[in-house]
Order: sequence, then structure tokens, then C-alpha cells
Amino acid sequence: MIEYMQLFLGTSFSSKSPREIQILKDHLFCINTDGMIEKIVSPAEPDYQPLLDTYQDQDNFHRLAEGQYFLPGFIDLHVHAPQWAQSGTALDIPLYDWLNTYTFPLESKFSDLDFAKKIYDDVVDTLLANGTTTALYFATVHKEASLLLAQICAEKGQRGLVGKVVMDDPQGNPENYRDTDTHTALVDTEEFILAVKELAKSTKQGVYPVVTPRFIPSCTNEALQGLGDLAAKYDTYIQSHCSESDWAHGYVQERFQKNDAFALHDFGLLRDKSVMAHCNFLDEDDVNLFAETGTAIAHCPISNAYFANSVIPIAHFHAKGVEIGLGSDISGGFSPSLFDNIRQAVMSSRMLEDGVNPSLPAQERGLLGSRITIDESFYLATAGGGESLSLPIGRIQENYAWDVQIIDTKIPSARLPIFDGNEDLHDVFQKMMYLARPENIREVWVQGEKVHSR
Repeated sequence: MIEYMQLFLGTSFSSKSPREIQILKDHLFCINTDGMIEKIVSPAEPDYQPLLDTYQDQDNFHRLAEGQYFLPGFIDLHVHAPQWAQSGTALDIPLYDWLNTYTFPLESKFSDLDFAKKIYDDVVDTLLANGTTTALYFATVHKEASLLLAQICAEKGQRGLVGKVVMDDPQGNPENYRDTDTHTALVDTEEFILAVKELAKSTKQGVYPVVTPRFIPSCTNEALQGLGDLAAKYDTYIQSHCSESDWAHGYVQERFQKNDAFALHDFGLLRDKSVMAHCNFLDEDDVNLFAETGTAIAHCPISNAYFANSVIPIAHFHAKGVEIGLGSDISGGFSPSLFDNIRQAVMSSRMLEDGVNPSLPAQERGLLGSRITIDESFYLATAGGGESLSLPIGRIQENYAWDVQIIDTKIPSARLPIFDGNEDLHDVFQKMMYLARPENIREVWVQGEKVHSR
């Protein structure tokens, strides 16, 4: 019999497809030394009882208690790690004012590594405690502090994709918070890429450098082209903001006489490893370009409600073949929980479909075909995020990483309303999606290692 590093017994929920949940009741999950799910065994299979007999008295056997379930770890595709320090602040003012009054002054403080360590330690711990096993982070313009964030992810066991932010245009950024000049921005980015690649050699769950132009209004043409070249040279991920708000969308149209998508593509910044945040104002040509290049969307439903001036037609974009995951967008979105963003994604899609102006007739009020289900929203937070990053994560399935959260529906301080021991398991799943709080997340595992428990 093959010797496994860990063996788990319990019931799991995972996406079988964008619209269908796969429920594996009382299965065995066999984890190898690489932290991958090597085998899943159902109670009906002949291997089941021999495996149980072999492992159930060993320290590496884990049986879930009654009322506990496995979910895949969440994949947050858009987090501004430094902004955790201002999360929940000033969400009632316009994006441009929010950036210049609150956000840029805060991010400028990350030249102080002691300050950076305090915030970054806390945001990684907080996301892990909320079930986020993989995060795509914006750091700041500071190379050393950005590398520190990658090191903290590596040490705490979170799969971190980290970008040193580039903001080199003196016309588009405050004097006290920008790269010294374009040459320095590109040299720092290349050194950052090499340092994270070196760090990755000793990190089991993986850390990845990400080329990160903040957004077009912050960057010169020379920097955008240089970043596209670096991404191609080192085959890195790319992240940025794309067509987020009326202001940002209009700025790019005025500067390039085209939308963000085609402007970014001209600089080599749309490719299979690209993830663009928001994307509310993509038109049909933009969407086709995303699908052709393999560029993914980080859908940030809570943040969009505050700053995007619209609801993104996510169901339509997904039907066109664009890969989509969810992002918390800390701190444009106030919550570090993807459970909260799963719920908001469903609510926003229903408001888009039904419309929000009651003075209009019902048939003219909304956009038909826009709503998504809770199953689809869960897919975006898990399997959709994994597909967006082209990594074997986000599903509880053989040959995927053992990245899971254990949800306890019976914890006294946050008991879910499940009164029938034989309640339909899909109904149990829906209650977890809508009612689970951080207290319900008892353990979090990444690449076969336990990284959080309460």
C-alpha cells in the first residue's frame, strides 16, 4: 500500500463545473508528500476499508467531526496588501479623491520596513483565517517592502503572488509617492522578479513575482512597454486595473483613443498569465480580446459597488469564454472575506438583471440574463480563480493541491441553522455560503500543511 503524508475522512464540496457542485460524502482524501491530492476513495471502493484500518490510529489521520465539512481554499485575485491598514475607511468619496487623500499617503509609509512588516504580517494572517489560501497581491512602489511581503507569505504558508507596483509618471502621481524615474522603476522590478524567483526555490506552496503597473494613469508609455518586455522575458504573471470607473476608463480613451484592454495589449500586458481587476467597462471587442489572449478578470463585487459606477455583466463575460475569479480588493472593498464577496456577487448580478430605477417599466429596467447563482459565485472564488492563474488549485480533486478550509457548522458562537441531521447536503452548502463567519473556519491547509487553526 502506498504511504501517504496525510489522510482525511469527511464530506467535501467543490465545483464540478461553473454551475454544478460536486459533493463527496464520507470520502477518504489521500495527500502525498508534495501536498497534492493523490487519490480520493469513496466508501464503495475496495480500497476504502483497508486504508481506514491502516491509518485511523495514526497521527496523520484526520476525521472530521459531525457538522464539519471541507471546502477548497479561496483564491483572492485582487488584494492591495498595504491598504489593509485603512480598510473600512472613506468609502463614501470618489475614487480619485480616495486615492489621493487616503491611499497614496498610506502606501508611501511602506518605505519603513518595520511599519510594512506590522501590516503585512497581519493581512496575511487575516486572509488565512478567512480561508484564503492563495492571494494575488499589489504591494507598493518600494522594492524591499514588496519582497518582504513575498517572504511573509512564504513563511506563513500562504501561496502569494506579489507585485512591486510601478507608478513612474510625474504627471499622474504625487511627488512623495512614485518611482524615482522610469529607468529605476524597471530596474527595481527586474531585481524584484529575480529575488522572488530565488525565494520560490525554497517555498513548498509557491510564491510568484507579478509585473504590476498600477494602472495606465500612473505609468508612462516607456514604463508600460518595459514591463511588458520584462513579463515576456521572465514569463511572469501580470496584474493591473482595467476600465474600472468612468474616470479611469475615460482617461485612457482620451490618452490613447482606445479602451484600456487594447492599450494594455499594445504594450504586451495581456497574456495567459494576466489578471485584470474590475473591467466593468469592457465592450464586446475588449471581451473578445480577453478571451483570445487568455487574460482573466478579477471580479471585485464589493469594491465595485463603491467605486466602479456600474455593475459588471459577469455572466455575459463568462459566457464569452473569459476566465474570471473573485477579488476582495482590500481596501476598495472593506471585507477580507471571500464569503462576503461571494454573497455580494450574487446580489449585484440580480440587481443588474432586475434593474434599480423603479420609475422605469419592469421590462426596461434591467439586463436580462445577468444573474448568477450561489454555486456559480462559489466557483469564481475557488475553481475560477485557479483557472485564472493556470494553477492546480481551487478544487478538491485528484492532482490538485490540498488547499482546504474546514467549516464547522456547529461551533456554539456561530452555529448554522441546521436542525435536521439528514438535511439535503446542497442546502447545507448554501447555508455555509450565506451564513459562515470566520469563527466557522476551524482549520486552513495549504499544499498539505496546516497554516491556521482556531
